[in-house]
Amino acid sequence: MEKLLRVLTVVLIVSISAFAGTPQRGHEEHGAPRAGGGYVPPHGPPPAVARPAAPAREEHPAGQERNFRDAEGHPNAPHVHSNGEWIGHDSGRNDARYHLDQPWEHGRFRGGFGPEHVFHLEGGGPERFWFNGSYFSVAPADYGYCADWLWNSDPIVIYEDPDHQGWYLAYNSRLGTYVHVTYIG
Repeated sequence: MEKLLRVLTVVLIVSISAFAGTPQRGHEEHGAPRAGGGYVPPHGPPPAVARPAAPAREEHPAGQERNFRDAEGHPNAPHVHSNGEWIGHDSGRNDARYHLDQPWEHGRFRGGFGPEHVFHLEGGGPERFWFNGSYFSVAPADYGYCADWLWNSDPIVIYEDPDHQGWYLAYNSRLGTYVHVTYIG
């Protein structure tokens, strides 16, 4: 019996040591910041750096998709690293995909921005989704980036978009990905 207790004690100590060495949410693993897993960025992205002599509207050729997978295990969608770096929000103000003829057509979202305001999706899909009585629509150019969202439960945080008038960024903390959304009431 005493030998069994010693073996169990050793197993318990090794297990506790192994668990203590496991990186916690928001920490880096193998030198690359994590994406997703419940991390919520403390703030939205900074404005994109202005580009000299840009055309009136930048176009992304049809069928030419960007690759956002910047590290192993990261999604191939715009995402946020656990160090707060927003990957994929660099197209600037002249990106035609996010041009709205009537920005704020349905008013502005007043439900709260940033990590203090985590909402849970209550239904819908990319064309129209809602939470807490507020309705949004995903930018058509971003539909492919939210195909794996759970529209009836995922935790979402809304950030103001510093570059695209009339748009917000809906960040899914389960996946660590985000899309451009507009408020529709």
